[in-house]
Amino acid sequence: MSFVPINPRPMLQDLVNKDIVVRLKWGETEYHGRLVSSDSYMNIQLTNAQEFIEQEFTSDLGQILIRCNNVLWIKAADNGGNDVNMGG
Repeated sequence: MSFVPINPRPMLQDLVNKDIVVRLKWGETEYHGRLVSSDSYMNIQLTNAQEFIEQEFTSDLGQILIRCNNVLWIKAADNGGNDVNMGG
């Protein structure tokens, strides 16, 4: 059985202008908002962002930038908890 890595950038580009959830590596912090853009390093810009810690709403943040090395995972907000298909 061989492992074939899949580039996640096309999946991320498909989520532009859609609501997403971004989970950080640290604690149980999540940001919910609309994906405005991402760059070649996969830094993420959100608008209408809200912060949730341990699934509890903490604050409305508006426009934010999340540095790529802080991200654990990203998913579409309306995905119903299912994994995003990253297949080519």
